[in-house]
Amino acid sequence: MRLKDKVIIVTGSTTGIGKAIAKAVLAEGAKVVVHGLEEDLGIQAIEEFGSERTVLLVEDLNNDGTPQRLVDLAVKTWGKLDALVNNAAWIVSSDINSTDKEFLRKVLDINSIAPFLLIKSALSYLERSKGVVLNIGSVNAWSGEPNLLAYSVSKGALMTLTRNLGDVLPRTHGVRVNQINPGWVLTEREMIRKKQHGLSENWYEEIPAMYAPSGRILWPSEIAAAAVYWLADESGPISGQVVDLEQHPLMGRNAPKDASTIHGK
Repeated sequence: MRLKDKVIIVTGSTTGIGKAIAKAVLAEGAKVVVHGLEEDLGIQAIEEFGSERTVLLVEDLNNDGTPQRLVDLAVKTWGKLDALVNNAAWIVSSDINSTDKEFLRKVLDINSIAPFLLIKSALSYLERSKGVVLNIGSVNAWSGEPNLLAYSVSKGALMTLTRNLGDVLPRTHGVRVNQINPGWVLTEREMIRKKQHGLSENWYEEIPAMYAPSGRILWPSEIAAAAVYWLADESGPISGQVVDLEQHPLMGRNAPKDASTIHGK
């Protein structure tokens, strides 16, 4: 097992990509702090995973002290911390007209500042274990879509945080920091979100080749498989890296005018 007995915090792990990562690392022998906002989904996740190697915290990352409570729970339960996966995020639509100062601050608080505070809270324990931080970003960090302005800005900030700490922390604390930028992923909430945008019930079965050359979009389990590599010892000394996981190139690609009504993440 590639992660045997490693203690890992995975934020936002009661649904979607986070849940898939929690499931994958548990399969590789890890112990996981499961985190989310909804108690019912948290209880369902623990029932699905089993309680032997999981513990649950249901709390908003934007609350004062939540990052420290997540770290304390891991250490209290298992006596150490080996890895932190900053996956939780607020995926919310906005453009320049609908984004004001308070809204932008809230998105940055959840998507950029909370991960930073979690890293700070976890750092002394990660230093002891020569551990790793894995941030889950988005391909929208590179520029984003017109209707994902605040979200895209927050993911750009997270990417810079990864690059900066990924350079500094291996030298000062022996802790590696890397990031995965998922493309368009078929999560439960993405299915609901697109239906709310007016797409059909089975919209994901007929994705234009422009967005899905393979004929489908990514699955959460495929992001989770990549996450295991970055959390495991086999990724060696690699740090400060941001890896885009999408099925087409992002730079210099010509999207049609209606791109913002189709693509998401």
